[in-house]
Amino acid sequence: MKYIIATIKPYLLEDVREALVNIGVRGITVTEVKGFGAQSGHTEIYRGAEYTVNYVPKIKLEIAAPADMADQIVEAISSSARTGKIGDGKIFVLDLQQAMRVRTGETDGDAL
Repeated sequence: MKYIIATIKPYLLEDVREALVNIGVRGITVTEVKGFGAQSGHTEIYRGAEYTVNYVPKIKLEIAAPADMADQIVEAISSSARTGKIGDGKIFVLDLQQAMRVRTGETDGDAL
């Protein structure tokens, strides 16, 4: 099993969700987060005053999936979230040692 964590631009969430559903992903966890990387924030003007925004809003996706789907999921996220501009995000793939569905007690692959 694999645990996939991706950060993407907020306005691309629906495109990414559709791409994931189309390849058979049955569930994702979505969190609104803030962070910075190469973008290092930006400045905005509000009511005539300039403000520095140090953290950029992002969406964090978390997906637990069978190992044989990981490459397909990474490709679906990257192709639907790519704009070619700075701040497109990152994708991390980790080994997932154990999973359990609380309602039924199913474990590992059956719990996904």
